[in-house]
Amino acid sequence: MPTVKAGVFYFALVFGAGFIMGALRVTLLVPHLGERVAELMEMPVMLIVIILSARFITRRFALPAAASVRLGAGLLGLGLLLAAELFTAALLQGRSLAEYISSRDPVSGSVYLVMLALFALMPLMISRGKSASRSAGDDRR
Repeated sequence: MPTVKAGVFYFALVFGAGFIMGALRVTLLVPHLGERVAELMEMPVMLIVIILSARFITRRFALPAAASVRLGAGLLGLGLLLAAELFTAALLQGRSLAEYISSRDPVSGSVYLVMLALFALMPLMISRGKSASRSAGDDRR
């Protein structure tokens, strides 16, 4: 059950931040810089949001370091994120799924796919980073 709660909360944190960032990007950056540059400028900020959110949910929900648990939370979050994004695109932009996918910029769209993979894997990567730093600390003693 903590995995489900963590995955839902992870989705909510990242989607909420992405929704706000998207609104700012579209209104402030796109008119001056274009879609591609604006989306690429948003990506590092969203990566930080993903890292901090993954760190928060693993601590808040005390997720065990087991790969199945951490990956489960990340994949659940990813599924919810994709569903919400596609629903939002259809609702707000009046686009079909095919239109939404074909409208993506090839460069920023490719980076976006990498970001989705990182989003799904980040709770697990946070776990691996902690165990690696603990092992390095043990070696120094």
